[in-house]
Amino acid sequence: MRFISPKTDFAFKKIFGSTESKDILISFLNALIYYGESIIQDLEIIDPYNPGDIISLKDSYLDVKVVLNDGSNVIIEVQVLSVPAFEKRVVYNLCKTYGNQLSTGQGYRQLKPVIALTITDFEMFDETAEYINHFVFKEKNKLFDYRPQEVAMIFVELPKFPKQLKELESLSDKWIYFMKEAPSLEVIPNSLAKVKEIKKALNIANQANLSRKELEEVHKREMFLEDRTSEIILARQEAREEGREEGLEEGLEVGKLSMQRLILAQLERRFSGEITGIIRENIQLLSMEKLEDLGGAILSFNRLEDLSNWLAEFDGQ
Repeated sequence: MRFISPKTDFAFKKIFGSTESKDILISFLNALIYYGESIIQDLEIIDPYNPGDIISLKDSYLDVKVVLNDGSNVIIEVQVLSVPAFEKRVVYNLCKTYGNQLSTGQGYRQLKPVIALTITDFEMFDETAEYINHFVFKEKNKLFDYRPQEVAMIFVELPKFPKQLKELESLSDKWIYFMKEAPSLEVIPNSLAKVKEIKKALNIANQANLSRKELEEVHKREMFLEDRTSEIILARQEAREEGREEGLEEGLEVGKLSMQRLILAQLERRFSGEITGIIRENIQLLSMEKLEDLGGAILSFNRLEDLSNWLAEFDGQ
């Protein structure tokens, strides 16, 4: 057996975001949000994955969004690349989801809690070795909770997870292991098969059960992530080396040029070389901070018009 990686957006949506995967998602969320307790009994998947929608599947920031049986919203994102301003993006999506619940004239009593579950394939918090971290509003000095607890952020950092297959104990352990190690498995291990939802998830992730079209989509997205990872590493190395050679001020400018080259290369590949001279000029006018923001937003652009609208918003900044 060979299994696709659940860390790509397409694979995650297919495994967790289809109408047939409701039981898988309930087990997954109970494990990572509620420490394995069966708090979630039912949920509704918003815009569920449909096998017929592969071609139109968008590279959205949110991989899956659900409404729980108590009305709470959960937004789930899997992030493979450590892109600039990612931490702000998580907060933005959380706040946007919370605020967008209300229509004109509706009262605040209608608001329901929102939980942002973010799974990263890189380390975010140097302050702790814990691989699951929960963030809520607390009073700064006394550390008591703000009431009601309407928003929360939960981060799962896969590289920090240290356990091997024989060491897995809790439901959380098993789901995190699935997220991290599924592509390296050759069979469904007995310890994972005992959780029927994980066994079902692995059967969905089994390449033998995917159509040719689906496999092509998986490989295309994996290649894109590998290429972008290499480009980011190379750009950062070039910026550091050129910065040392040119001095601090000149080095910052050289670093900016390196970032521009990286972003233009990514955009040309994404839009098959259709980047116009005007777009190039607008990108060259962006500050280093805005270039970093653009680097993090590239995956959300589905048309060249999306890029043009983004640049128009930050014109000259």
